[in-house]
Formats: sequence, structure tokens, C-alpha cells
Amino acid sequence: MNHPNDIQAEDAVLSLRGVSKKIGGKRIVDQLSFNVHEGEVVGLLGPNGAGKTTTIRMIAGLIQMTEGDVFVRGSSIRHEWKKAIRHVGAIIENPEFYPYMTGYDNLKQYQRMNDWISNDRINEVVRLVGLENAMKKKVKAYSLGMRQRLGIAQALLHEPSVLILDEPTNGLDPAGIREMRDYLKTIAREEGISILVSSHLLLEMEQLCSRVVVIQDGKLVTVRTIGENGGSGQDDKDLVRVMFRVGHLEEARKVFGNLEKAEILKVEPEQNELILSLRYKDIPDMVTALGSAQIPIYQITELKESLEDEFLKWTGGNRIA
Repeated sequence: MNHPNDIQAEDAVLSLRGVSKKIGGKRIVDQLSFNVHEGEVVGLLGPNGAGKTTTIRMIAGLIQMTEGDVFVRGSSIRHEWKKAIRHVGAIIENPEFYPYMTGYDNLKQYQRMNDWISNDRINEVVRLVGLENAMKKKVKAYSLGMRQRLGIAQALLHEPSVLILDEPTNGLDPAGIREMRDYLKTIAREEGISILVSSHLLLEMEQLCSRVVVIQDGKLVTVRTIGENGGSGQDDKDLVRVMFRVGHLEEARKVFGNLEKAEILKVEPEQNELILSLRYKDIPDMVTALGSAQIPIYQITELKESLEDEFLKWTGGNRIA
């Protein structure tokens, strides 16, 4: 499900419009257009070599675009770089710090280069990323997860509108990945910051993001809403797959077979289950029909495809990397 007017949306905080990058005559990114809106966490997905990192580097102004433009809060990265980049915080690859200085002193060093950042703002972002008890420790003693969070704190100091993260959970253990996910959700919610994050961990993206932008060979494949806000099957016209676990399997099969509203996809005799394809709005009619036939219903479950399943369909079987 695309965001309404996804390419031309006026309320977008970050907007890519026909962005292309050629290197040695080859198009690494090809006419890429999508938007990120306020407080939204959007995942950038694609197989290895799809152009994800190149796209992120162009958004952050680290490399030049061949064609198109990126707008941040309405300002052009190509023509108003200073004005546009003021609204961007980014971590590309691993954040670098002075290892023999404390976390707090590293943030103070960044503050000296941006004298409008207050001490209160430092304390605020430290709280946001959960490093209150680590700021007096030297960075060389930080775990990888703590360094990543300190990097996010530094990227947030100047109060950006957009946070760009390239593989922020690389090298983290499962606990660190979950911790990072929780903090990113908190940042989006409490600060209203838009987050664009690339990752090869599809399950993690499914739990973190409200939408995903899928690219392949530098081209846009699809923009889809996922997760809690995905609304899979919530449109009355959408076909969904639904599993019915019933008491009398053969009788239920006959009931469904007589209804034109549903197609039986699969029968599982051992579990007394039937899997149907039907419209979301017709599910109550199926329940009514079974009830009228006095067939016990023990379970009804919508069978949603995982992000990995959908990703493989979108990209023709190319695995993410």
C-alpha cells in the first residue's frame, strides 16, 4: 500500500525525486522517487548491489547525484546544501569517536563545532538513547551497542528532522538489536523525527518500520506499508488467506464448496483445518454459514506472508544482503 500521492506528497519531510547516479557509464541508482513523512520509520531494502548505500550517501550529501534531487524540509540537497543538510542527522558505517575521552566529552566536542547546541540538549539526547549511566566512562570501554547509541545521540544533537542510518545493527547481538529497535521507535515517537534505515535483517525491519521502500538494480520496485500499520487485508476488496479449524472437516468443506465467496486453497485433515482465499469483508458470512450447519469453529486465523516471503516475490527471488 503506497502512501497517498507518495511521489508528490507536499507534507514529506524527505523527498527523493527522480534521483539517479551513474558511475563509469553504469546507472547505480535509476530514477528513484519516494518520500518519508514526519515521525515515520521507513526501511530501505534491496538485494546486494541494489544501490542502498549509494542512495543513502546521496541523501546525506556525501556524493553527488547525476540526475534528480533530494529535498529535506523543502530545501534542495543539490542547490541549497547547507540549508537542507541542517535538517539531516546521519550515521554512515560506524560512528567514530575519541576513544580516550568520555562519552560526554565526545558530545561536548561536537557541541563546540555547533555552538547553538545547549547543555540541556546534550542531556536530552543522552536520556533518549539511554546512556545516562555511561557518559562519564571512556568510549574505549563502551560496547558496540553503546557506541552505536552514542553515535545516534551525536546525530540528534542539532535537532534534525531526518535521521539516516545505514545498517545500524551491524555486529550487534540479539539483545543489542532489540535495544536499538526500541530506542529508534522512541526517537521517532518522542522527537517526531523521520527515520530512514537500511538493513539486511528483514525480521528486524518488519518489527521496526511502518513502511519499506524496496529497490533492485537501482530502481524502485515497491513502497509498502508493513507491521502494525500494514493493514493486510483490511480493505474490503482485498483477498486474504484465512485458516478455519473446525469440528467436522468434511461437512465444513461442503459448506465452503457451496459458497461462491470463498476458494478452498488447502485442506489439512490431521489438524481439521481448511485454508480459504476470500475477501476480508466476507469472513463473517463464512462464520454464519458454518454456524447454520452446526459446525463447531475452534480457530480462525488470517495467514499473512512474512516480509521475507513478500521481499522474495518483489525481487524475483533475489535474497537480501
